[in-house]
Amino acid sequence: MGFMLGVWGTIALVIVAIAAELGLRWFFGFGRPVLYRGDPTIGYLPRPNQRTRRRGNRIVINAQSMRGEAIRAEVTGRRLLLLGDSVANGGWWTDQAEIISQQLGRRLAAVWGVEVEVLNASANSWGPRHEWAYVERFGLFGSDLVLVLLNTDDLFATAPTALPVGRDRNYPDRYPRCALHELYQRYGATQKPIPGLKAVQQEGGDRVGKNLAALAQIHNLAQAQGAGMVLAMTPLQRELKPAQPRDYEQQARDRLTQFAQDHTIPYLDFLSQFNADPSPHRFYHDHIHLNGAGNQAVSEAIASLLATFLGHDGKG
Repeated sequence: MGFMLGVWGTIALVIVAIAAELGLRWFFGFGRPVLYRGDPTIGYLPRPNQRTRRRGNRIVINAQSMRGEAIRAEVTGRRLLLLGDSVANGGWWTDQAEIISQQLGRRLAAVWGVEVEVLNASANSWGPRHEWAYVERFGLFGSDLVLVLLNTDDLFATAPTALPVGRDRNYPDRYPRCALHELYQRYGATQKPIPGLKAVQQEGGDRVGKNLAALAQIHNLAQAQGAGMVLAMTPLQRELKPAQPRDYEQQARDRLTQFAQDHTIPYLDFLSQFNADPSPHRFYHDHIHLNGAGNQAVSEAIASLLATFLGHDGKG
């Protein structure tokens, strides 16, 4: 009797485990995270040619490690290049159709009356130095305009490094053994310290100046290839009213504003725009990332700026 109970108990556990595995895969997308690869100059970028779903949201990575479908062989309308971090990327919480680049492309196509392809070169925690290294390697893909979407923290971003790849749970370089294994890795296991990473994170000197220098290099490349450039920056949620940026953040913001003026680069700061809304916190998924309403507000404002900057026919 006890033997039979043990057998049936084991069978029940196996059934529960299989059901949990299938549920985690089909409903939450565990087991197939976006994979990354290290790079000596960019630091890291999404591994090329990936398709997956996370919590029902589609994620597509093309051959150039961008979040988007394959780049068209020919430019049939207008092509823009969006550079950014996880805000531009959209992460697992945003479906492919609703990321900022996709929304922006649809809005501009409606304004300009031509097909608009907005390429999206972005990754979690990228800063201007990652973005400069990316376009230095891959170029601008024949884009008419480069849009760099920052958030306040990006002004303090450290130098690119490949150290987190394959070591940090947020930058896997291979699939977990199963969905249950990934669930444990993300929410049960303790993140082990990564040798050398603390030194990178404690980078000294003028980080803001280094990141502004990277933006200047992107601007120089855009000018050399006959492309325009636009800057935009989203605030951290804690910067919104009734609070305000901390002193060191405001100083960095002022430097970015002066940089844009010195280089005659159109610059859209979403802090004032969000604060003009009766409930600006509604735009956020968490303390830094935008939700669907936030992506919509950003894409609408940028489309309006570009319609003014390039003209309602898409020409400067």
